[in-house]
Amino acid sequence: MSAASSPLWLNLLEPPAFAELFLRHPPQGFAVGAGAGGLPLFRARLNLLTTLDRGALARLRRLPLFTLWSRRLSLSACFAGTTITEYAPLPGALSPEELLDILGRERDASLVILKDLPDQSPLLPEEDNALAGAVAAEAGKRGWLEIRGQALAYVPLDFAAVDDYLARLSPARRRDLRRKNRRRGQLEVERLPLGDARFFRRDFLDELYAQYLAVFAQSDIHFDLLSRDFFAALLQSRELAGVTLLYRRRGALAGYNICLIHKGRLLDKYIGFSYPLAREMNLYFLSWLVNLEFALENGLTAYVAGWTDPEVKASLGAAFTFTRHLVLVRHPLLRRLLSPLRGYFEADRKTIGDIR
Repeated sequence: MSAASSPLWLNLLEPPAFAELFLRHPPQGFAVGAGAGGLPLFRARLNLLTTLDRGALARLRRLPLFTLWSRRLSLSACFAGTTITEYAPLPGALSPEELLDILGRERDASLVILKDLPDQSPLLPEEDNALAGAVAAEAGKRGWLEIRGQALAYVPLDFAAVDDYLARLSPARRRDLRRKNRRRGQLEVERLPLGDARFFRRDFLDELYAQYLAVFAQSDIHFDLLSRDFFAALLQSRELAGVTLLYRRRGALAGYNICLIHKGRLLDKYIGFSYPLAREMNLYFLSWLVNLEFALENGLTAYVAGWTDPEVKASLGAAFTFTRHLVLVRHPLLRRLLSPLRGYFEADRKTIGDIR
């Protein structure tokens, strides 16, 4: 699908060509396609415990035969959206009624989920937020459940230098970052634009993908495993503007960040780490500072840091904007059960509320 033939999507922080990679190279085990108006759809099994808050999940794990009965909580689901964009790309040509009519006809799944709908996002234009609000209102009239999704972290670049940014943090976090930053001199930081010739080398791609898998393996949530073909297409793209920041110690690759550059923002999309070296070098925190430096050097207006680790990102001075999921539950009994319990599936809302 070329840029000229791609649908007009609203809600995108990323360029359309990036969203199209999801359709061409879906996560492993996902059945992906485009519905009417270019609405991205995919089917996958969803375990209802995936987004359960940690306290409730810990209590459930202590119940007898948890491993056995928890498998029954995996349901067939049809999703509208993608797992690679911050928000669901909605076709601008469809009205809220038409969009929900299309999704309502998906009857071969226990759940129909419009995922990652923005909720008055400061990162989107008014038109996009208006459509999202209208879709949510119409879904509520039709009996869909609204569940607060993950908290998208971002840092407005309203400071001139990283030292100015550090001055805004708590004294404890400022001291901690400066201590961690002492490792910086032991690292070589290399910047490779997307499409660089080195990304066409099989051995280099294999190394980068293996480090992505290492991060995926230690994550609390295992939902979408992106393919090597996806990474190759992203890293080799000469259509997308972006940079891969690589961190080496004595020649050994400790880790990397893949970031897009779009509409004046740095969008942090993927990381890969070599453990235990990445932890030894405090690479999570060092890469945060390096990303801010890169964004400032290039005159960007914001650093969008993604969904995970809200507690850590809050301590690093990030602001947050929530997503929301609209869920059509086919089975009446399951709908009656989930409706009063939906707060337990809003882990990030509880986390951010506790921090504030």
